[in-house]
Parts: sequence; C-alpha cells; structure tokens
Amino acid sequence: MRWSELFKKCISMPYITVENGASFAAERLGSALYLYFEQSRGTTDWRNNLDFPAKPYQRENDALWYAHRGFLRVWKSAEEQVAPELRDPCVRKLVIAGYSHGAALAVLCHEYAWYYRPDLRPRMAGYGFGCPRVVWGILPPKVKRRWARFTVVRNLGDPVTSLPPCLLGYTHVGRMLEIGVRGRYEGVDAHRPENILKELQEYEAELRR
Repeated sequence: MRWSELFKKCISMPYITVENGASFAAERLGSALYLYFEQSRGTTDWRNNLDFPAKPYQRENDALWYAHRGFLRVWKSAEEQVAPELRDPCVRKLVIAGYSHGAALAVLCHEYAWYYRPDLRPRMAGYGFGCPRVVWGILPPKVKRRWARFTVVRNLGDPVTSLPPCLLGYTHVGRMLEIGVRGRYEGVDAHRPENILKELQEYEAELRR
C-alpha cells in the first residue's frame, strides 16, 4: 500500500473512542493487521496534547525512558483495547499509522508491538503523519532500536512536527521522511490533511519517474 493510500485510510476510518479520548481502528486483511490512530477531535485530546511534561516509562525490568505525559496517558487507554489484536498469533504482518495526535499514539504503539512481538519485527512498519515529538531525553540504545521501522512523515513547514520544542528535550524517533517544499504553506496549512495528501502524492509521483 502506498503512503498516500495509507494516509487516506488513516483520515477516513470509522474510529472507536475509549477512555481519555483514545481513538483507534483495527483492520484485518488476511494475516495482516492494520492499526490506525485518529487525529485530535475534542477538548480531551487537546488537553492531553498540551500536557507535555515528560513522564518516566518502564516495562517490568526493562530500561527506563521518558515520554510525553499526555500522549502516554491516552496510549495506556488504547493499549488495553488493541493489545489482544497485537498479541494474536494469527497476525503475521503489522502496519501502524496515525495522523497528528494519532501519530503520537502510533509511536507508542510501535514500541509496544516491537517489545511484545519480536517475531513480527521483519514484517512491521509504523508511520506517523504530521507527528509531534513524543520521546524526551536520550534513549537507551536498546529502546531506540524499537523504532527502526517507524517513519515520521513531515510536510515541510508543518509546525506540529516541531512540538514540543527540542529545546525542552523532546526528540523524534525512527527515520524522517520530509515531503513538500519549505515556505509553500503558511501557519498550520502544512499540517492540514488535504495538503499532506497532496504532497505525498507528488512525492510518490516523483519516485515513479
């Protein structure tokens, strides 16, 4: 599936919303599981977006690291719902995608899946479209590797992908795919879904030439 097609699904899926405004959708295509996370849709989402102090995150006896407190709160609500899907042994391929607020949840979901489904790592991919920064501080190497197959898709000039500011210690994870042209959009226009989709389609067209 092309990036533009994945993004179109991400912004049009029928989402389920649970505690703390966590909105997700799961789709099975044979043995492949596609998990999608929705953009901000209300005051609860924005309250969590702005709750950006870093919170320690540790699983069992694993390495300690830090994440955006609001996004982590929302992910923990979604985790309870998506964990059975992720842990299903019938799943042999995994794709995770999110847009904006949902991209931050995709970051945390990807880490969870990498940790609990090592068998899926060669057939796992994650995409954060218009993704804010989620991780704070310097990651332990064993944790940083968990996003080896995650891609942050940034439309150049998108202000959301620069939040929270790196001066506060936040950083992106995985690889960065930059699309578009810097200066083409003003304000938040580079973050609008129609413009991200347009730039993705142009980028894919260039690759096919």
